[in-house]
Amino acid sequence: MKPEDIHINDWQRIFIGDVPPEFYLEVVLRIAVIYLILMVSMRLMGKRMASQLSRNEMVAMVSLAAAIGVPLQSPDRGILAAVVIAVIVVSVQQLIAKLATRNERLETVTQGDITPLIEDSHLNLHNMKKVGITRERAFAQLRSKGIRHLGEVKRLYFEAGGTFTLMRRYDQVPGLPILPIWDKEYQYEISEAADEYVCEQCGNAAVDNATDQKCTNCSSDAFIYAVK
Repeated sequence: MKPEDIHINDWQRIFIGDVPPEFYLEVVLRIAVIYLILMVSMRLMGKRMASQLSRNEMVAMVSLAAAIGVPLQSPDRGILAAVVIAVIVVSVQQLIAKLATRNERLETVTQGDITPLIEDSHLNLHNMKKVGITRERAFAQLRSKGIRHLGEVKRLYFEAGGTFTLMRRYDQVPGLPILPIWDKEYQYEISEAADEYVCEQCGNAAVDNATDQKCTNCSSDAFIYAVK
């Protein structure tokens, strides 16, 4: 279509396009076939495609989505190309999944790896920076699980699929408060101040309970009272 053929009031072109009306009846058939292709592809790629997607499965899903879009909208494109692409995508995904079960390194590359964000009640700021998780996002995740302070947390893992896994401490210790800074009043309603100092940045306990030092975990020199 040439630029001079485009007019703002060309409602037929805007809503119907430059295809004969019969094409929309054909679209119904195309959608039915494409839907069947997707269902078969999802079934062949396993139950995990219906749950949290890994990197490999996300790539497969995006590839399938790209493949089916063209024959649905272009009357001059056949469905066979989408079928071929779907077969290739499913085959490659299954091959990678099978190889990944035999090779731990390949599994890490294709599926991702688990990253600990909190270890023994203090933040691992290096890992958080590496995966792009901020302190506030980690704290929000903890608050959603009913956690009041870092002293209740043994581990917080960032899973390969993008979810969080919380492991609580059975032997709770005083820790860094995780409520917003402006909500201190409520913080002290649900927890009480302890005599121990923790790093304000990562929650690591102060050595010998002294504040005139640098944190051994993140090198910050700001310490505050922990809560319990």
